[in-house]
Amino acid sequence: MRQLTALDAQFLSGESATTAAHVAGLAVLDGAITRARLIELLRERLHLAPPLRMRLADVPFGLDRPYWTEDPDFDVADHVYESIVPSADELAAHVGRIHARRLDRSRPLWEMHLIHGLGEGQVALYTKMHHAAIDGVSGAEILSSFLDLSPEPREVEPAPPATPTTAPDVRDMLANAVNRALSQPMASVRSLSRAIADLDAIPVLSALPGARRIARAARSMMGEKPVPDLPSLAAPRTPFNGPVSSRRSFAYGSVALADLKYVARTFGMSVNDVVMTVCASALRAWLEERGSLPGQPLIAAVPVSIRSGRTGEGRNQISAMITPLATDVPDLKDRLTTVRATMNAAKRRFAVSHTTWLNDLCSALPAVLARATPAVFRLTGLVTPGVNLIVSNVPGPQVPLYMSGARLLAYYPMSVLTDVTGGLSITCLSYDGNLDFGVVACPSRVPDVWQVMDHIREAMTELVKLADADHLDNESTPEPRATSPEALVAG
Repeated sequence: MRQLTALDAQFLSGESATTAAHVAGLAVLDGAITRARLIELLRERLHLAPPLRMRLADVPFGLDRPYWTEDPDFDVADHVYESIVPSADELAAHVGRIHARRLDRSRPLWEMHLIHGLGEGQVALYTKMHHAAIDGVSGAEILSSFLDLSPEPREVEPAPPATPTTAPDVRDMLANAVNRALSQPMASVRSLSRAIADLDAIPVLSALPGARRIARAARSMMGEKPVPDLPSLAAPRTPFNGPVSSRRSFAYGSVALADLKYVARTFGMSVNDVVMTVCASALRAWLEERGSLPGQPLIAAVPVSIRSGRTGEGRNQISAMITPLATDVPDLKDRLTTVRATMNAAKRRFAVSHTTWLNDLCSALPAVLARATPAVFRLTGLVTPGVNLIVSNVPGPQVPLYMSGARLLAYYPMSVLTDVTGGLSITCLSYDGNLDFGVVACPSRVPDVWQVMDHIREAMTELVKLADADHLDNESTPEPRATSPEALVAG
């Protein structure tokens, strides 16, 4: 018996006619893969990815969080689709349309779409799985189950005998729901007390009058040591913030990881800080072109894994750092310095804070009330941005990987859009010498998503030039890089 956690269930509750809460990614592979071979591979290794067999078992009347149960009618083939695009130029639009569609909750919550028509012997594989079942790290673990380190597929041990995961019967579900309802008030108090201690770090709530003072008082009452203060986390209004539509657009591309590391070494910062600067610069350029650049910095939510070790069973074990993006700083070098300072402040605060505030907020709500989430998100999006966008950077393997003999050329991750987090998200994953970007947008909010990707590439080029200039100013030879500043892999 395995019940969804409060955070898992919140991803279900947060779905609406305009919000689809699945994690996804687009893999581009060099080599021929057929639907039949893909299905065969999934069947051979299905036991390495148990969440793929699970579907939801709802509690009557929504009185408690759902359970996971193995689908007795499960067939891999029902989840694998095949399509053809006229050319590689049509791939992003095609993927955007698939990404907009919500998953069918009556069966296991995942799909794979094998896409032909790219030319040059390449195929694409778009995969999506519900955020209720996985987070970014566990999703990567599942994907790795079907990848190999060489063109020759590895031998996989057959599935060991196992007892199927089943949900309790209706009577036990209702009994558990009653027990939870009786304990919910005290559980809510405990969850809220932990969350209040981080009130000044939580989107929307941190903007309430006296939030910082209340958080300090809560930490003092709990006997905790003082923590570093955060800058203002009030998100300004932008064209891509507010209620989103049901449509999605997508752009993708890559930059050389060697260039990111070169800039990081030059200015004494982390690669992730450089990524955040790239995103800040791209967003600033996009907003300036439209005369919509706010005078205060954009606020980004940066997902952080709080998972320890490989669990193999999915579940969401994530939190988020909320940080300014320095989009208000006109000079590029000053922007780098500001991003480094704000990210260091966010990391110092996160290291000594409760990392469970996201789950605590979800746990404070009874399951019945959680169903109001879409209406709350919609109203909040109309009044104020929670954050301006989500920016996520996921570390990946730096060696070539293969699927059924086809080499994985790139993997472009894709995230969720909501009324609270805005109509734009930027997600990237490092793989085999590149950083692969996936930019998801609501076309009603961002009608030109490819311009955002173009600005990301331009920002990276400008940062490399800045690093070269810094070396020349210091009369030193620029460090050798694996690629030149122009060696950017476009989508």
